[in-house]
Amino acid sequence: MDWGVFHNGILIAIIAHGLIGISLVWDKVLLKQPQTKNLASYVFWLGFISVFGLCLIPFGYTFPGWGLASLAFATGVVHLVANFLYYGALKKGEASETLAMMGGFSPVLTALIGIPLLAQPLGKGNLAGFILMVSGGFVMFFSEKLALRQVMSWVISASATFGLVNVLEKVVFDHTNFVSGYVFFTVGTFVGALLMLLYPAWRRDIFTHSEEASPRSKTWYMVNRFMAGVGSFLIFYAISLTSPALVESITGLRYVIIFLGAYWITRWRPNWLRENFTGLTLIGKSAATALVVAGLVLLGLNSREANQSASNATPQATTDAPSQRCQVTFSPKRYLARIVSSI
Repeated sequence: MDWGVFHNGILIAIIAHGLIGISLVWDKVLLKQPQTKNLASYVFWLGFISVFGLCLIPFGYTFPGWGLASLAFATGVVHLVANFLYYGALKKGEASETLAMMGGFSPVLTALIGIPLLAQPLGKGNLAGFILMVSGGFVMFFSEKLALRQVMSWVISASATFGLVNVLEKVVFDHTNFVSGYVFFTVGTFVGALLMLLYPAWRRDIFTHSEEASPRSKTWYMVNRFMAGVGSFLIFYAISLTSPALVESITGLRYVIIFLGAYWITRWRPNWLRENFTGLTLIGKSAATALVVAGLVLLGLNSREANQSASNATPQATTDAPSQRCQVTFSPKRYLARIVSSI
């Protein structure tokens, strides 16, 4: 078996976004149910189960230093905020239209945030694929009559917050190994969930709605959260291997899955979910799907060429690269200076 595929950031990102796309369709169905419609409760349990990230400790954890640990922890807290905004947008709009908006804005904002912090915000040679997939997101966005006033602020806020999370985690992964950075990240998300209990209204909603939910709802919720958790884990693993903006641009794949999944449910199970799939809307979403697929093909070809080039490199260079990366010291002051100088 070729274990090199597990070091291909593009492939890992495709798998991750595929899982999250399925989960998001499921989320939209669940968020329509009375037992799971409470946003605070929904996001709390999402953050709470992130504590299982500690299970990675035996698989290569080393203390990365207080600077990196603090940055990863804070990024984990921000990640919970991003999820709150994300699911808030999902709850307020149609699954396909709301998340398609994020498919356009999120990669662009991630790239812009990455410019002052990352050497290659888009990765080397991936601009064409990036543009195609982002274009697919915007075509999906403009293919419907959107309730912009209702969801736009949520979408922009969520896109920018996720972009910040992705870039900061890339900074962490560039200066320590994946396990060490991810452990502190998940601890931050878990602590962020616990902080939600300090707000009395949220605390009451979290425990009241959790008790009221039927066993069937709880079971499906946890199954779906597990799928989303695996997808999220793979997203950050992909970010550790390649550009965060590039990983975010593959978000278009999840909207293709949402489009197909929502179409199937609307057609065959309208009592679960009903969305608009007629006329120009259907044409626009189909065109957006074609753009996303074309972008994925370009990224796949570029990734294969990069892997072939890497295989032709000398073994010494390949062996030395990880050790050199881990020996780089992290200075929060240096990165802050880069941000300030770029403004």
